[in-house]
Amino acid sequence: MLDSVPPAQIPIVMSLSEQLKKIEVNARNGLAGAADLAALDAWHADYLSKKGSLTEILKGLKDLSPDEKRSTGALANTVREALESAFLARKREISQAEINERLKSETYDALRPRSSHRGHLHPLTQITEELEDLFSFMGFTILDGPEVETDENNFGKLNFSDDHPARDMQDTIWTAQEGVLLRTHTSSVQVRAMQILKPPFRILAPGRCFRYEETDASHENTFNQAEGMMIGENLSVANLIHVMKTFLSSFFEREVTVRLRPGYFPFVEPGFELDIQCLVCGGPGCPVCKHSGWVELLPCGMVHPNVLRQGGLNPEKWNGFAFGLGLSRLVMMRYGIEDIRHFMSGNLRFLEQFPA
Repeated sequence: MLDSVPPAQIPIVMSLSEQLKKIEVNARNGLAGAADLAALDAWHADYLSKKGSLTEILKGLKDLSPDEKRSTGALANTVREALESAFLARKREISQAEINERLKSETYDALRPRSSHRGHLHPLTQITEELEDLFSFMGFTILDGPEVETDENNFGKLNFSDDHPARDMQDTIWTAQEGVLLRTHTSSVQVRAMQILKPPFRILAPGRCFRYEETDASHENTFNQAEGMMIGENLSVANLIHVMKTFLSSFFEREVTVRLRPGYFPFVEPGFELDIQCLVCGGPGCPVCKHSGWVELLPCGMVHPNVLRQGGLNPEKWNGFAFGLGLSRLVMMRYGIEDIRHFMSGNLRFLEQFPA
């Protein structure tokens, strides 16, 4: 009988919210004790991975009432975001400490340069690395693909018809070898991802693209994109919007105004254009937004069944979404740059404004 059990032995049942708070306290204590990157990776696996304690405990959400699910789910998101931020900060501390320690013992023999001026990464490279970090912690794998592509990977397997206007010489830079071109978008990595990865998966593929067109303040013949793709079961537009909102709020570190418009792209159905209110002018209009107040930032949509079939996936079982980020335009929005041509100009006075 319960009355015969000493008080010290009566089990205390904690609510899911209390367990989450306890996990956060334990995680922060463990993070403070992580002495190197290996320990940090082990900590991440214990708490934030798919099989981590934070994920495992959320399996209990199904047993809660609707109101409890909402409040506990919100708390879980807050705890996860706080721990991810703490993880990144601790990783930077440990990395810098390891570098400082290595510098104490490593020496080199070199003449002192005449100038103390130091170089730094190009702003596009800085943003690309930041983007890779953001999406990596959202569970995306970073992939790369060749800049010189086949017509089949760049167009054919992405559901472009043979007479599609994008194949015209006015848009595509073809090489002397038949059927070989400079890729017009990083979407070609979608095809390669489906060939080498088993679903479910999430990928991000940043890189340079090329198009044969006149240049102006918002168009360049060489520009940078990042292709994103998520393949799984029963994914929806809601999942796509959530990922995009999470990314944009993290990247710009502030609230941004967006709008979603129907858009046509052969490799998605339905397709959308996600526009962002111009962060250079704030809406009144400028050369970057073509005086409209909006910048086309992010074409996206649900992966077309034909593309899944071309990738060897059964559209009856698998589905997903894809999005293309204009990295050059992201940098312009971040720093208020009014002309995309600055990136390729080699102008040091321009580049020195963006120290790492």
